[in-house]
Amino acid sequence: MNVLLDTCVMIWTASDPESLSELARETLTMETTSVHVSPITCAELCCLQQRNRIRIEGHWKTWFNVRLVENGWSMLDITLPIVQEAYSLPDSFHRDPVDRLLVGTARVYGMPLVTSDDKIRDYPHVDTLW
Repeated sequence: MNVLLDTCVMIWTASDPESLSELARETLTMETTSVHVSPITCAELCCLQQRNRIRIEGHWKTWFNVRLVENGWSMLDITLPIVQEAYSLPDSFHRDPVDRLLVGTARVYGMPLVTSDDKIRDYPHVDTLW
């Protein structure tokens, strides 16, 4: 199974796995699960650290890169089709550009987005896992 992590899930997986749901923990540790991350998660991580909304050890760039390597996560590019999907989502979806790009990525790649975000989980046009 291929899954896409949202930013909070990436942070919790690396630093506070008990914050994850049982289903998320189980799915992310299965040998048959391929975990993917969007570059927008890196941008959001940077913003969160710079605004002192999260505390991570060291520089955000180093923290992010180390977590990718040590967990064997793959990066997915943000492509034109993803941006177009993110800004032409069916029905009503909130305006947060990070969430839009994550949902667009999950839809284009046909994979569930692992997220605790109720706004995303309540959106009927994307598969989520929590």
